[in-house]
Amino acid sequence: WFQFLTMFECHFINGTEKVRFVHRHIYNRQQYLMFDSDVGHYVGFNPYGEFNAKRHNSDPVIMETQRTSVDWLCRHNYELFRPFSVERRGERGA
Repeated sequence: WFQFLTMFECHFINGTEKVRFVHRHIYNRQQYLMFDSDVGHYVGFNPYGEFNAKRHNSDPVIMETQRTSVDWLCRHNYELFRPFSVERRGERGA
């Protein structure tokens, strides 16, 4: 069996003031490709990942989509997830 996983992560620091978007590609439990909005481009972690990073980084449509993901995916959905994440801090010990 082979496993392919793609993960989208939104990291919120101080509400929506500082938002980081991360898109990871994982194959058989090894990350081979990642986009980080703080870096601004794809990074490959093995030869296959480097090949795909080069291909994605040269495609203006893919890069525009990824670079704007902070706004249309993370910030847009912040109010939806806030009650389950931000407002629950510290409730475990109460």
